[in-house]
Amino acid sequence: MSNSSRVDAYIAKAGEFAKPILSHLRKAVHRACPDVVEEIKWGRPFFVHRGVILCGMAAFKQHCSFMFWGAEIRELLRQDGLLEEDGMGSFGKITSIEDLPSERKMLGFLRQAVVFVDEGQGQTFMAASRTPAKPPKPTVEPPPDFLSALKRNTAASKIFAAFSQSCRREYVEWIAAAKKNETRERRIQQAVDWISEGKQRNWKYMAGPN
Repeated sequence: MSNSSRVDAYIAKAGEFAKPILSHLRKAVHRACPDVVEEIKWGRPFFVHRGVILCGMAAFKQHCSFMFWGAEIRELLRQDGLLEEDGMGSFGKITSIEDLPSERKMLGFLRQAVVFVDEGQGQTFMAASRTPAKPPKPTVEPPPDFLSALKRNTAASKIFAAFSQSCRREYVEWIAAAKKNETRERRIQQAVDWISEGKQRNWKYMAGPN
């Protein structure tokens, strides 16, 4: 069994009640998948097979958790009536080894998780670790009164069209935030004046030292 010193340290720092639970889970994973690789990610141990996360475990102040990663194996647990749906891992809050499925059942689920990975199912470790990209913000459309004011000033209209989406958005949001009509009209006129001079909404804060 190839153990990671970082996982050794994680278990050593866990509460006394948690150490036998974590050691038991770790041993079961290695029995089911002898070539599993141990990693510490997000501050807790994960077990990786062929670059794909099989499962992970964690210790808290009063309980431990164990989570199968793949959707396929979680569906099998659900069908077996074992999967907890409270966000506390695959078996809910674990306070002792007795809270886990029998050793035979646990090994069966772990080995099935390995099969799923060998068949090309599951999520690669790097893909799982990557922060999902934020969807792009929608294109900014100036409100009609602002657009009319821009059209009356050729220079401002051309410069505004050449601004980046973020620059245009700053002006549009500034105008939209006005609570009174007088304030809105004043901001529209100020915006057109600044834009005609090539200035972004926050140009004052972007100016260099004198």
